[in-house]
Amino acid sequence: MRLTPNLLRGAGALTLAAGALLSATVARAEPPAEPPRPPNCSAADLAGIAAGVAAASSAYLFTHPELNEFFTDLHGRPREEVPESTRVYFDAHPTEYAELRGIRQPLVDFRNRCGYSEPDSAGGQQP
Repeated sequence: MRLTPNLLRGAGALTLAAGALLSATVARAEPPAEPPRPPNCSAADLAGIAAGVAAASSAYLFTHPELNEFFTDLHGRPREEVPESTRVYFDAHPTEYAELRGIRQPLVDFRNRCGYSEPDSAGGQQP
């Protein structure tokens, strides 16, 4: 078969068309799907864990009246004072601090396992 100018132009046009089609297909490709969520990472799972932590926290506070009173008295104080007051209280009561962290640990484990960040002070998730 002899290569003529018309045949070469046709082959070139076909190559350009194929390249354009391939480029358009790649450009329209869907972004990669997010990896599947790990098991037991649903909103219902979080609600169940949070309910258990809340119940355990309530029981702990009722059995530790001084701590319960401290947290109750924080209500109404300026927001900027709360972190420092809390730090000072727990520096003086390290056992209570450790026990409350233990009660809260299931929420920390859930967030770590499921890839959620700690809520910010406004109640939303941090980026």
